[in-house]
Amino acid sequence: MNVIVANERKELLTDLDIDIIKSVEGEYTAEEFIEIFKNMFFSRMILDATAIKDYKNTENIQKILINLPADKIILFLPTSKETTSSVYLSQIISMGIYNFTTNLEGVRYLLKTPNTYKDVAHIQQLNDLSSNVNKNVKATGTRIFGIRNLTSHAGATTLIYMLKKELETSYNMNVYAIEINRHDFDVFHSKKMISVDNSEISNTIGKLNDADVILIDMNETENDDLCGNVLYLVEPSTIMLNKLVKRNKNIFEELKGSRIILNKSLLTNKEIPELEYEVKTKFFYNIPPLDDRKNNSNILSGFLSKLGISNSKEENKSSSGKIIGLFKK
Repeated sequence: MNVIVANERKELLTDLDIDIIKSVEGEYTAEEFIEIFKNMFFSRMILDATAIKDYKNTENIQKILINLPADKIILFLPTSKETTSSVYLSQIISMGIYNFTTNLEGVRYLLKTPNTYKDVAHIQQLNDLSSNVNKNVKATGTRIFGIRNLTSHAGATTLIYMLKKELETSYNMNVYAIEINRHDFDVFHSKKMISVDNSEISNTIGKLNDADVILIDMNETENDDLCGNVLYLVEPSTIMLNKLVKRNKNIFEELKGSRIILNKSLLTNKEIPELEYEVKTKFFYNIPPLDDRKNNSNILSGFLSKLGISNSKEENKSSSGKIIGLFKK
């Protein structure tokens, strides 16, 4: 028989149709948790991580595992940056928890087909590779930006292409774009737009020593540690926002402080504060629909400036009083 421990994600777990011997709700310290379950026999425990007080500190999870069998626990994680990073997952894997997921479909799958270490070993390897990437980035000064769609079809692939084009043409930078487990970049016929498998991403980044900027399509990976900055794209139509909130009503709270960008946006500057009030978050920038057949410097230059990327061509023009490559193709 099974046990369910729920807190912030209890509404999702009510849809789980399994036999249970005990179900508890609320937030517990590691000590309180141990006291409740230390003498209980169960087949599997579906554990909402938010039910553990200060669950982001994996030491609290480790305390629980001293008294409970790790192989019988399915850890139901929130979809936050901290708990889906390779660093966090690597730590819980080291404790013997191989069964973890962020969605209900994953819980159902793990109940039928539990993971072994072999199934999750690549996450620890990815964590090691990410550390090497970060060291390489610090040494070379390369700027890495990950771009991820929050709403469906928010335009990550096209925006990456447009940013790469702008940085190369107007900023005279050496720019690479990488997509993971996809081949959408093939249509652009560019040697510097690379498609790789998830297992190859860190090694690929490590080889791009001559890059000024690397742009990564993050839609097929949850490893935010690869990037110094992750940009989240939202298409702010009513239907897309409603779908996003229905999928995860806490999404904007979980991403509080992140760089959330309105893309393909028809909102005016007056309308943005109203939307920010509704969803209780601040948006980093508002990008209107772009035409890839036209020069979009007037739109993208402000965005890149806010990201902290300066235009050396413009600086040279200002210092010399000459127009340098303004219309370079």
